[in-house]
Amino acid sequence: MQFAWLKATRSYLLPGATLAAGLATLAVGALPLTAFGELAGRTIPILAFVLAMSMVTELVDEAGLFRVVTDRLAALGRGRVFTLWLLVVAVATVATVFLSLDTTAVLVTPVVVLLAVHARIPPLPFALTSIWLANTASLLLPVSNLTNLLAQDRLGLSPWRFAGLVWAPALVGLLVPLALLWLAFRRDLRGTYGPQPARPVRDRTLLKAAGITLVVLLPALVSGLPVQYPALAAAAVLVAVFLRRRPSALRWSMVPWRPLMLTVGLFMLMEALHAHGLTTLLAGVAGTGDSLPALLQLAGLGAGAANAANNLPAYLALEPVAGSPARLAALLIGVNLGPLVTPWASLATLLWHERLRVLNVPIRWGGFAAAGLVAVVLTVPLAVLALWAVSGMP
Repeated sequence: MQFAWLKATRSYLLPGATLAAGLATLAVGALPLTAFGELAGRTIPILAFVLAMSMVTELVDEAGLFRVVTDRLAALGRGRVFTLWLLVVAVATVATVFLSLDTTAVLVTPVVVLLAVHARIPPLPFALTSIWLANTASLLLPVSNLTNLLAQDRLGLSPWRFAGLVWAPALVGLLVPLALLWLAFRRDLRGTYGPQPARPVRDRTLLKAAGITLVVLLPALVSGLPVQYPALAAAAVLVAVFLRRRPSALRWSMVPWRPLMLTVGLFMLMEALHAHGLTTLLAGVAGTGDSLPALLQLAGLGAGAANAANNLPAYLALEPVAGSPARLAALLIGVNLGPLVTPWASLATLLWHERLRVLNVPIRWGGFAAAGLVAVVLTVPLAVLALWAVSGMP
């Protein structure tokens, strides 16, 4: 009991310290009140969306929908490991694109890894597929990644126009990592597996409510409505259903306290740094213009900064020097497709590793970094090239 309390306390140290540091910049005047007001007006709707979607995905998982999907995958795979892997790719991609990379890292990873373990298939190809796609498939829609929501707000684009800007690099971000994963694990992906027993559904009413809610929510997220409204409505519906059917499942731990604290703190710290000359400093190393070399320079800087620190502060630091739609898309390529080398490059990777540790699936960080570096070196430049080619830039 004491060990669990200490572990929980440690898990809040970094988010709490980051939030405290952000509040301190406001208290001492390092973050001007006018800048803080503009920051709050821009980010509160985004944070509301993050909160609501976290609740939705937790409750959908509690209703058993992801487990039912896993059982269907095992049946649809018809005993062929490669077919099963392709189905896992499809689920991880859809979950990332429509429900965010954190959903794939936290909820999809455990079910596909357990599926592999129960089928007596090496779990590493499935585990690595889930985290690579959680990052590299998170470019297509604003809701796929918090960085995308920030970029959409800056550009003032509808979800479909945003997708129209980044569809080509998003396709590269999907296909190149998959090709590398297949090359690396093609031997493990051969062969067959036996029939898998389907797990009973605990409450079919909850399962149906979760499924219907998702069916209505997903098109609403790309309809052009501010995304926080359909997400909040979906969360409210599911909470109401659970209050009636299974109130004991509702826990305060479903609220993403740590990500919210960390995100708010980073927002404030970066805004304070920009108020004191960070933009001018970075302008000298980020390049200018929409030429292919300039876009490669910005994307490379974003990928490097994400792996050195984290993709969110990397985006926040470099956003002011990405002064055009093409440059902002190049920055997103760097901070979305690039965080594959270090474990702290994205919050999704840290959450993914936490899930694997609970499942007793070991990860060798040296091998993870080496494989990720190869993927980044190939994927990021090719994605920028695709962006440049479809944008018609000189």
